[in-house]
Amino acid sequence: MKKTRNTRQRGIILDILRESHEHPTAEIIYRDARRVLPNISLGTVYRNLKLLVERGLIRELNGRGFGRYDGNLARHDHFTCQVCGQISDLAASEDRALHRRVAARTGFEISHHRMEFYGRCPSCRAKASSRARARKPRSRSPYTR
Repeated sequence: MKKTRNTRQRGIILDILRESHEHPTAEIIYRDARRVLPNISLGTVYRNLKLLVERGLIRELNGRGFGRYDGNLARHDHFTCQVCGQISDLAASEDRALHRRVAARTGFEISHHRMEFYGRCPSCRAKASSRARARKPRSRSPYTR
């Protein structure tokens, strides 16, 4: 792989990702980077994100049709809300029994795995629940029209 120098832009992008727990998109990273470097371009952000992923310094996650980025390289899994798109970190699951079952069925040697969970976050569940209560029809008296 071609050696590339570390640039101030790349360092700022990496800092933004390491400090964030929100799994931001390139556009959000661009917005945050402009606070420090007003002349940075969106193209520069995309190029540096690609390079940081290739170097293994960050991870790219795909959610809801666009890339999200994770600066946390510690072993962990993710939960993605299918309503609002929020991605949350979860404690990693090291299920050795799962590794043995998959290895026995496939012949693969399993070193580790990553799990992705999908559903609705507590906030979206609460919103859906309150909307359902609001739509619930009132019982009608047989004496009213």
